[in-house]
Amino acid sequence: MRRVPNLILPPDGDEKSLPFLAAEALGVPPEEIESFRILRKSLDARRKNAIRWIYTAGVRLRGDEKARDEGYKIVCCPPPGKPPVIVGFGPAGMFAALVLAKAGANPIVLERGPDVETRRQKVAAFRAGGPFDPEGNVQFGEGGAGTFSDGKLNTGTHDPRIGWVLSQFAAHGAPESVMWDAKPHVGTDILAEVVRNIRGAVIALGGQVRFNHRFTGLDIKGGVLTGAFVTSPEGEYRLDCPRLILAAGHSARDTFEMLHGLGVPMAPKPFSMGVRIEHRQADVDLAQYGAERGCLPPADYALAVHLPDGESAYTFCMCPGGEVIAAASEAGGVVTNGMSRHARDGDNANSALLVTLRPEDFPYPGPLGGMIWQRDIEKAAFLYGGGDYSAPAQLAGDFLKNRESAGPGLIRPTYLPGVRWGNLRAVLPEKITDVLARALPEFGRKLRGFDLADAVLTGPETRSSSPVRILRDGDRCSSIAGLYPCGEGAGYAGGITSAAVDGMRCAEAVLQSL
Repeated sequence: MRRVPNLILPPDGDEKSLPFLAAEALGVPPEEIESFRILRKSLDARRKNAIRWIYTAGVRLRGDEKARDEGYKIVCCPPPGKPPVIVGFGPAGMFAALVLAKAGANPIVLERGPDVETRRQKVAAFRAGGPFDPEGNVQFGEGGAGTFSDGKLNTGTHDPRIGWVLSQFAAHGAPESVMWDAKPHVGTDILAEVVRNIRGAVIALGGQVRFNHRFTGLDIKGGVLTGAFVTSPEGEYRLDCPRLILAAGHSARDTFEMLHGLGVPMAPKPFSMGVRIEHRQADVDLAQYGAERGCLPPADYALAVHLPDGESAYTFCMCPGGEVIAAASEAGGVVTNGMSRHARDGDNANSALLVTLRPEDFPYPGPLGGMIWQRDIEKAAFLYGGGDYSAPAQLAGDFLKNRESAGPGLIRPTYLPGVRWGNLRAVLPEKITDVLARALPEFGRKLRGFDLADAVLTGPETRSSSPVRILRDGDRCSSIAGLYPCGEGAGYAGGITSAAVDGMRCAEAVLQSL
């Protein structure tokens, strides 16, 4: 297949004209094109008076040799006597399960939370003022934390497995465009369908997915894994498993504590904390496009500031047309995150506004020091918010002047069940608020209006990534033989796609060990 880059269309251009542009670029008549497909699509908005779409296409002309299939290959194996076990059914666990099931290994998935349909009902009820469920929430349940997000699939990593991950998302219900968009996203509404379909595929291939089955311990003999202990609605049981992929997610604190108590090697790792910041989406569009967006997609941004003293802050998980969501996983704590539907049609844009933190910044020693610090901040936010899961909120202008906010300005906060206006310095450590206060005006210089006085800060955002790394060797195995730490919770990924890729790698390691 011939690769044809730099095919240009205006914002309102018709993609049906792309084969003709490709033919012109190749110097052949359009009828010579036998097959055509988009390989990549990106928006160039650097010149606001000349915004354009840029495409790369794959073209096969008459007489060209057909391309060989060089896609991801899964080698099948005889069903093992004791099936591999996967803890967690977020992106890492899902793709580990999918690879193992396609290989014929009949994996057993232990998911502590409910299926995605039940989970969505529980989250909706909580946001409406109902009870908090520590096992079925934005962090725990089928699909993992990414199910309640913008559903971004872009990643800074470069791995040949990424194409297969995107193809599987498309095959199980995501828009086909995720395979070529430079910034692919699915949206929380469609993600739920994709997750459900991947579960169905795993089961159809011989795997099991056990919901509300919480992994509670390891049976280790002579440094070798022999089984796992599980708590289910029917009671506790032991599951024979000489191979276990641990894809528990970054909020499985009880799991981290249990593993630490068993002596599983782990270490603290850098992570970030801060707040969510909300603007009007129309204002972000104006800043990025120089005018109302019209037929263009809701504008996004990704910003970073490096301060003279070496400290840094950055935006993360930007959600165009999205909302700030309650993301607690423990009773008595407040956590924020962001999500968008596929249409990104909300009035507000939001993103995490984070400060980079290193183990030497943590007030507590040991591998779990960052996790304990997270918990302290979340509990302080819960109390400051009134003890009903309302989140502390403050206007950016008031934050910069270190004064309490009494209510919203032009921008209405989207966090439910609600916010309590005040001063975020009462909740967040000075290490974080000092950097944010110095960085906000710098962000405003990078993106006009970012430091708008009426921008809403809601916090805390504490779960951007895992504060722990569960150590593993080059074969992705812990020093406990048969234990494979995996994905974002184990400290080896950041985002849906990189976690899915790490799940595939761990599944491959398990298959090689059979």
